[in-house]
Amino acid sequence: MPPPRRRLPSAGILLHRRRAGQLEVLLVHPGGPAWARRDRGAWSIPKGEYEPGEDPLGAARREFAEELGVAPPDGPAADLGEIRQRAGKHVRAWALAGDFDVGSLVSNTFEFEWPPRSGKLIRIPEVDRAEWFSLATARERINVGQGPLLDRLEEIVGDADEAGG
Repeated sequence: MPPPRRRLPSAGILLHRRRAGQLEVLLVHPGGPAWARRDRGAWSIPKGEYEPGEDPLGAARREFAEELGVAPPDGPAADLGEIRQRAGKHVRAWALAGDFDVGSLVSNTFEFEWPPRSGKLIRIPEVDRAEWFSLATARERINVGQGPLLDRLEEIVGDADEAGG
């Protein structure tokens, strides 16, 4: 019997910007029928698995491009560390300042069996939506295990415009 498959860690980018002095973050919603009606706790930073020995930040940049259809902006990436989601997935993340037009989303796709155990494969986008959220709204929408990433981002860049409160 082969050994159980070890779950690979993921790496992602938490893109952020300021609008009217308030911090906003970009989150993505998973595609497919299993996620179609889920909202609270369903959103995530753009992320994906990486192999042992692979550069995690390089993997995070690759996954951003695969899920959104454009390379992440150039610039310094602030290490937000690693979190563990409820299902045991470890996610390493970096904060990156920049902008993204959510109307330009072009996600990669994959085959998925639907309905379950039907033997029928459908092709679905890995990400079906991307949206900018205030930190308060992002905390309601993001996968609960990724919530600490928002806290760490806020510690680094703050929520309100320093000059305007």
